Amino acid sequence: MTIPDSGFMMENGSSCLPCPPEEENRVVKDLMNKSEANLKEGNLYYVISNRWFTSWQRYVGQGTGEYSSDSQHSNVGPSKMAERPGPIDNSDIVLNRNDCEGNDIELHRTLQEGVDYVLVPQEVWEKLFDWYKGGPALPRKLILQEGVKHQQFNVEVYPLCLNLIDSRDNNQTVVRLSKKASIQELYERVCALKGIGQEKARLWDYFNKRKHASLNISNQTLEELNLQMDQEILLEVQDGHYAPRFSMDSTGNELALVPLVEPSRSPMTIAGGPTMSNGHSTSYGLNLYKGSAVNSTSSDIDDRYDNNLRKGERGGLAGLQNLGNTCFMNSSLQCLVHTPPLVEYFLQDYSEEINTENPLGMHGELALAFGELLRKLWSSGRTTIAPRAFKGKLARFAPQFSGYNQHDSQELLAFLLDGLHEDLNRVKRKPYIETKDSDGQPDEEVADECWKYHKARNDSVIVDVCQGQYKSTLVCPVCGKISITFDPFMYLSLPLPSTVMRTMTVTMIYGDGSVLPMPYTVTVPKHGCCKDLSQALGIQCCLRDDESLLLAEVYEHRIHRYLGIPLEPLASIKDDEHIVAYRLPKKGTGQIKLEIILRVQEKCTPDNLKGGVRKLFGTPLVTYLGEDALNGTDISIVVSKMLSPLRRTYSSLTKPHSSKENGFVSEAIDEPSDSFHAQSGPGDQSMNNSELEETSSQELSFQLFLTNGSCLSFKPIEKDYLTKSNQLVKVFLDWSDKEHEIYDSSYLKDLPEVHKFSAKKTRQEAISLFSCLEAFLTEEPLGPDDMWYCPRCKEHRQATKKLDLWTLPDILVVHLKRFSYSRYLKNKLDTFVNFPVRNLDLSKYVKSKDGQSQVYDLYAISNHYGGLGGGHYTAYAKLIDENRWYDFDDSRVSPVGESDIKTSAAYLLFYQRVKGEPRAGAGETSEVRMG
Repeated sequence: MTIPDSGFMMENGSSCLPCPPEEENRVVKDLMNKSEANLKEGNLYYVISNRWFTSWQRYVGQGTGEYSSDSQHSNVGPSKMAERPGPIDNSDIVLNRNDCEGNDIELHRTLQEGVDYVLVPQEVWEKLFDWYKGGPALPRKLILQEGVKHQQFNVEVYPLCLNLIDSRDNNQTVVRLSKKASIQELYERVCALKGIGQEKARLWDYFNKRKHASLNISNQTLEELNLQMDQEILLEVQDGHYAPRFSMDSTGNELALVPLVEPSRSPMTIAGGPTMSNGHSTSYGLNLYKGSAVNSTSSDIDDRYDNNLRKGERGGLAGLQNLGNTCFMNSSLQCLVHTPPLVEYFLQDYSEEINTENPLGMHGELALAFGELLRKLWSSGRTTIAPRAFKGKLARFAPQFSGYNQHDSQELLAFLLDGLHEDLNRVKRKPYIETKDSDGQPDEEVADECWKYHKARNDSVIVDVCQGQYKSTLVCPVCGKISITFDPFMYLSLPLPSTVMRTMTVTMIYGDGSVLPMPYTVTVPKHGCCKDLSQALGIQCCLRDDESLLLAEVYEHRIHRYLGIPLEPLASIKDDEHIVAYRLPKKGTGQIKLEIILRVQEKCTPDNLKGGVRKLFGTPLVTYLGEDALNGTDISIVVSKMLSPLRRTYSSLTKPHSSKENGFVSEAIDEPSDSFHAQSGPGDQSMNNSELEETSSQELSFQLFLTNGSCLSFKPIEKDYLTKSNQLVKVFLDWSDKEHEIYDSSYLKDLPEVHKFSAKKTRQEAISLFSCLEAFLTEEPLGPDDMWYCPRCKEHRQATKKLDLWTLPDILVVHLKRFSYSRYLKNKLDTFVNFPVRNLDLSKYVKSKDGQSQVYDLYAISNHYGGLGGGHYTAYAKLIDENRWYDFDDSRVSPVGESDIKTSAAYLLFYQRVKGEPRAGAGETSEVRMG
C-alpha cells in the first residue's frame, strides 16, 4: 500500500493519518527489517524519545518496551484502545546549551536506550515524521567498532565533545565530532569555525590543561589518540606557517601524536618488573622479547606523572580520573589492583608469560595495559591517574565498553579476568579434550580428572588464584538419569532471596455469585509462569478438585487478555497491571463462557455536555453457562445470580427477600471469604437448567446487549436469542439508578495493582550472605528454554539442577545480583546484605575435603549507588600491610572505618583465603549502615 502525502493537519498538530494503526505498524516493521539487512558504516539513525515512541507503540498495538523488529513474534497483546499520539516530541531528552557549535543539539548525558530513547533507521524516521511531524530531528551515524575478536556496529548516540580553547583570548567553544573522525576533519572543523587557514593553526592535546602532544594533520582518528569526552584541545595561531611535524611508524604511516618529550623508559612502561622494598621501586632494564606484537607499545604519555614515590609515601593510594561515566571501570580496576596476588605478579617480571599467539586473547596488549596501569597506581603516591590509554585498549578489545555510557562493573570485571587469563595463558597450543560424564565414578576421581583437563588448556595466574570448581548434578524427571559434571568458575553470582521470589496481588471473583470479590496476595517464583500463580492462588483459597482458576488482565474495565497458557512467563505481567482470577467449575465440553461488561449512562451536567453517553465501569464478570442452548431469559437469570453478592441489605425499591438466593447472599456478605465451602457445594457453581427454572419466575429487568469481540457494536438481547455451543458470549449490562440502589458496585471498582510500590521508603530487612549462597545452591528445575538433552531418553527434558561448591580459589569474588533484566521488567534491589568482613567460613558448603582453609577475609568491595540509569560506582579497598580501609571514589581517595564499609550499595565482594588458623572474631557482625 502506498501512503499518500499528508493533505492537512489535525487539531493536535500532526499530519492527517492516511492509514489505520495496523498499517503504520506493518510499514515500520518492514522498514526496520530492510534496514537491518543493509547495515553499513555511515547509515543514519534517529534518536526518538521513548516517552513519545511508547505512546505510538500502544496506538499501533505493539505494547510498550524497547522496539524490536521481531516484535511481531512477541507475546504482547492487542492494542488497549490507545489514542493516536500527537507530534513527535523529543523535548524531554534534549539539552539546549548556548556554547554548542553551530546548530548542534545536545542530549542529556544520562539517557539509556530502551528507557529514555529508542533508535530508528532514517527511513523509519522519515515515515514517522511524515505522519506526525514534530521533532527536533536527532540524527546519529552508525559506526563500526573493530575489536580483536569481532566487529560490531554501534550508533554513536553521543559524539565526542571537545572543548576548544583559543590561546589568543582563552575563549572556549564546544566542537562535536564522531570519534571515528580524523585529525584532518578536526582541523577542517576548527579552522572553519575560527576563520583561519590550516597552515596557521596548531592543535594540542590539552588533557587536564597540560600540553601532552601536538595533534598534527593525518588520517588517524580521534579515538585512536585517546581523546576523551569533554576534554580540552588547545588552538595556537601564528602569523607565519607551522612546519609539519609528522613522524613515521615502522610501517611508514604518519603518526599524528607527537610527544613533547621522548617516552620515558621508566620501570612503569614495560612488563619486566622490579621487586618492592618498603614501598620503593628499583630500576630495571628492558626485558621484552624480540618480535613481539607489543614490542613497540608506547608508554601512557597522557598519564605522565612523577613515577617515583616520594619519601614516606605509600603506594596504592592513587585515584582514577573519571573520563565520562567511567566510574564503573574505576571501581572494578581499584578492586583488581588491590588484589594482593595480582599486585605481586604484575610488579614482578611477567614478560615471559605474555601469550601473543592465543586466538582467544588480545595479543598480550590487555595484560600489558593493565600491568602498566597497576604499576602507575602503586608508584604515584596519591597523584590521580587518568587511565586514557587503558580505556582506549578496552574500547578496542571490547567495543561494548566504548563510548561514554554507564556500564556494569561486574560485566567489565568478567571481561578483564577472562582477557587477562587468555593474554597470560601459559598454554600456547590447546589440546582437544572430549568431556565425559561421571558414569558412576567417585566424585573425587571425576573432579581431579576434569581439573587436569581444564589446566591442560588453561594455565595462568588468573586460574591459579581466581578459579574454583563447581559440581553440577542434573536429574532427568522421566527416566531418573543422573549426570554429574565438574566445571570451573571465576566468581559466584548469588541471587538475593528477594530477587528469586515475587509478591503478586490478584482479585478473585467467584463465577457462581456466591462470595464478594476478594484480593489475594501470594508469593511466586519471579521467573515462574502462570501455572505457578494459579497453584499459589489455589492453595491460598482452598480450591477444590472440581474447580479451576481463569486468569485475566483487566484494562479500561474490560478483559484485555486471558492468561490461559500455563507456561506463559510471569514476567509478562507488570506490577502496575490489574489481574483477576475467576473461580469457575472445571470446563466441560460444550460449556459456554459468558463475559459480562458493565456500562453506565453519564448524566448531562454543566461540566459534562455529553450526557447520555454510555461508558464502561467496574470489573467484568465471567462464568460458564450450561451445556444446553440458553435463551435471553436464561442469560438474565445468570446475570442476576452473578450480582447477588453485591445486593444491598435494604433497598427502597425491593423488600428483603426470603428466597434461597438472598439467604445465600446474606451469608456471603456477613461471613469471611474462607467460608466459601460452607456456603456452596460442588454442585452450586454450575448454572444448570433446574436452577434456571427455579428462578425463572423472578422479575428481571436488566438491560442486556449482545456485543462482538471488539465491543464496537451491540444489539439488545431478545428473549428468544439462543446461545451456541463452544461460544464466547459477551454482553453489556447497563446500570440504571435502579441497579445502583439495589447493588453496591463499589466492590467491582478500584482493583488493586499486582504490586503497589510505596511512595514512602521503608527500612528493608537485612539478609545474610549465607542466605544468598543457599539460594544459589538450592535445587531447581531448568526453565523451558534451557532444556537438557537426556542421553538415556534421547530427548530434551526439563531436568532438575543442583550446584555444589567443590573447591574454592584463593581469591573469591562474590557477585550480588542486584540487577534484573527481562523483556518486561528492569529493576535494582537495594536490599542490605550482611556479609562478614573477617573470617567468612564456607567449610560446610565445600564438598571437597582437600585440607585447605575455607575461611576468607574481605579486602575490597565494588559499590553501586542509585538506580538503573543514573547510578554511581565507588570502591572500598584495604591496604593489607597497613590493615586500613580506603574509599576510592574516582579521583578522591580517603580513609574509611571498617564499620562503615558494610552498606546496601555493596555489589561485588572480594575475599582472600586466610592461610593457617583463622584469627579471633570468627562470625563477627560489625555495626552496619543501611544506606
